[in-house]
Amino acid sequence: MKRDVHFKKVYNDRDLDWLTFNARVLQEAADPTNPLYERLKFLAIFSSNLDEFFRVRVSKLRQLKKVDKAIRRPLALKPNKNLKSILAEVDRQQELFGQIFRKQLLPELSKKGIYLLELDAFDKEHRNYLERFFVDHIQSHLQLVTSLKASGGIKDGYIYICVEFKESEELVFLSVSVPEIGRFIEVPHPSEGHHLVFLEDIIKLNVPLLFPGESIASLFTVKVSRDAELYLEDDYQGAWITQIYQALEQRQEGQPTRLLYEGGMPNRVRKSVAKQLGLGKADMVKGGSHHNFSDFMEFPDPIRDPSFLYSPMPPLEHKDFKANPNFFKLIREKDRVLHFPYQKFGYIEDFIQQAAMDPKVSTIRISLYRIAKDSALTQALLKAIDQGKDVSVFVETKARFDERNNLDWGKIFEERGGTVHYSFPNVKVHSKILLIGRLEHGTIRNYAYIGTGNFNAKTAKIYCDHGIFTADVSITKDLEQVFLVLQRKVLVPRLNNLLVSPYNSRLGFEHLIQYEIEQAQLGQEATITIKMNSLEDKGMIDWLYRASQAGVKIKLLVRGFCCLVPGVKGLSERIEVISIVDRFLEHGRIYLFEHGGDQKMYLGSADWMKRNLDHRIEVLAPVFDKEVFEELKEILMLQMSDNVKARKRKQNAENLYVKQRKDEKGIRSQYEIYQYLKKQK
Repeated sequence: MKRDVHFKKVYNDRDLDWLTFNARVLQEAADPTNPLYERLKFLAIFSSNLDEFFRVRVSKLRQLKKVDKAIRRPLALKPNKNLKSILAEVDRQQELFGQIFRKQLLPELSKKGIYLLELDAFDKEHRNYLERFFVDHIQSHLQLVTSLKASGGIKDGYIYICVEFKESEELVFLSVSVPEIGRFIEVPHPSEGHHLVFLEDIIKLNVPLLFPGESIASLFTVKVSRDAELYLEDDYQGAWITQIYQALEQRQEGQPTRLLYEGGMPNRVRKSVAKQLGLGKADMVKGGSHHNFSDFMEFPDPIRDPSFLYSPMPPLEHKDFKANPNFFKLIREKDRVLHFPYQKFGYIEDFIQQAAMDPKVSTIRISLYRIAKDSALTQALLKAIDQGKDVSVFVETKARFDERNNLDWGKIFEERGGTVHYSFPNVKVHSKILLIGRLEHGTIRNYAYIGTGNFNAKTAKIYCDHGIFTADVSITKDLEQVFLVLQRKVLVPRLNNLLVSPYNSRLGFEHLIQYEIEQAQLGQEATITIKMNSLEDKGMIDWLYRASQAGVKIKLLVRGFCCLVPGVKGLSERIEVISIVDRFLEHGRIYLFEHGGDQKMYLGSADWMKRNLDHRIEVLAPVFDKEVFEELKEILMLQMSDNVKARKRKQNAENLYVKQRKDEKGIRSQYEIYQYLKKQK
């Protein structure tokens, strides 16, 4: 295909399309086929997602508003326009959120005899009990904030009750956080059923006890979102980063980004709070009387009804590792693959534990991005250090929201005697790689693991990921080069097979797509099938557009935001995009290229985002083993065939469920994958 073919470039806005993804989470809360408490959890996930979105993405846009237009113009930055569109969509989704909660889920809870009561529904028995409960269990824990400008002020993400007094214009704020008793309290009542109330409603009921002699004018709940650290390197390059940072040098980290306030709050109170926080009208978001729905992840189940939750899907044994726990022997024979959460994450922990105790093992090298606070994996690494192994750990200290925990673990490894390497300036290490050196027949043989997900047992229970064990020298030799980069022993790795950002992954993917284009032009049936979290990089999107124009059939499974617009005549007619939101979070990355009977597949940590290709160290491995290849392809095809939880993306960014034909079997891919792996022998 000629490289000078012109077409109108069409892209979805990243932030608006992310909101489209969060709308899919909301769809799961509205889906009556999901168990009741799982629907509550989807509301919690939606709420938590939105909080992080405001802390990170909206914060960035708010800060960019302060940058001189002369700097913004060449980068096509229009933060005011984007913020307006974002806030309008957030308002629409918040309205839908409230309808799902009040008109669907609360009535369903009531049918089961579980009543979540609000303040205006308290009767005399409730009030008498809750006054005693407040004095005995809550009052001494409350913290009073009298000035939002003071150091400390209102904490990020916490709920506060704004108290307005009649005799003065003074406002005070009461924190709503008593970890000892939680957010939801059951109240004894003579009538049938279980009566639950919000902690903040108990506090509201008893505010007069805290201010004797004062007349209360109004009580309303509020929550402030504060911005997280800016990582501009994820989105911009070179001199532009320097100029933007210089323009924002007076910026204070943790500045308020959004005020979520209870509907009905008087305008005078809103203005006063906004003034103290330095927020404008656009930063004020009206909500219901209760915030922080992320707490519904822990909503009490007083009747222990099994139907409230998904049926158990215990992690499966791997057919090979179960029969023979000698990891080195098995991996020497052939490559092996694991799929989480369907199979046990413990195999990775056991592999490192076995290496720690094996006298022939001399070195263990691993990159850690999000480290669990305590896990069998970290204990196995410490055990290896104690056993005298040369343990080298790369710890990413810029993993957002996990910075402190990762630093703490780095210090522990160092104090124990391990070698610890930390982050590079302007580059995150996002790869999920492990390399173990073992003395065999007088020489060191390397055993590797390359995955799509973090070395984290907790997230492995809910994130769908894949990982390959291999002793293939063509892979392990390249991986040695990657670890030399992490250890700062070489600047540029010498690579033959791995795709490693920011060195050769972009060019490697471009060559793979170009080859499919050439095959299509020769009359071959060429297809590209990709599963990833996010698709944002315009360069890669343009390559997919070119491939579509050349006749390549393209199927994409993009769980999160997707800036590519499918189905545009003359541009992306041969591109189909689906997204799956279900019981587990889709997190894997698989890239499959096929033509004329030939196939190539890569698996690894990188999405097609600019940051993943240009500003992070990511590792993707070719899948050489035939059995592993077919297993991964079968799983990928099951997901592409999903007609229960898949949504087909259209030009208008709607979230339309893939429709089952009348004669078609329902395929819920996450359940089908579990059964597929369960049948393996």
